[in-house]
Amino acid sequence: MNDLRPIAVLVRNERGVLARVAGLFARRGFNITSLAVGETEDPRFSRITVVVGGDEAIMEQVVKQLNRLVSVIKVTDISRLPRVERGLALIKVRAKPENRDEILQLVQIFRARVDHVDHRSMVVEVTGERAKVQAMIDMLKPHGILEMARTGQIALGRSETIYQVPGAEVPEEAAGSGVYNLYKREQGE
Repeated sequence: MNDLRPIAVLVRNERGVLARVAGLFARRGFNITSLAVGETEDPRFSRITVVVGGDEAIMEQVVKQLNRLVSVIKVTDISRLPRVERGLALIKVRAKPENRDEILQLVQIFRARVDHVDHRSMVVEVTGERAKVQAMIDMLKPHGILEMARTGQIALGRSETIYQVPGAEVPEEAAGSGVYNLYKREQGE
């Protein structure tokens, strides 16, 4: 079985960029396991976190192909980096009075939370690494999952590397300490 690997893609926040990135995966036959996108600390840029299954050769191809897209600024395979990775699932589970206590114990064990309760169901919110979210889902299945919505994984590397973007101020203490200019490729450096 192929490993699931997160890739961080920093892109210009432009109309259609997500469609171009997803289209690249479809055209090349790469399977996206998870996809999450949102603005960064700078609203001119968005960060796409794509989780892809594949070996080293496939990952190399994915990174090369993504780097060819005009709107892509930086692609990082963060699968081998120390990182913080999270996903979210909202799970509506059948919750009759006789099994509510058991569900509440599971919620507590997984450090999840109950967002809604009615006479027949509960909506449970769980966040964490992929394995934790999946384990919570597996534990709730015997109770009867009525509905579920799950986000894509998001991930950030733990390193202190600072990525400089145009117009962003670089603190003096960071100057010369591994600051990367994301536009080196465009500037021909």
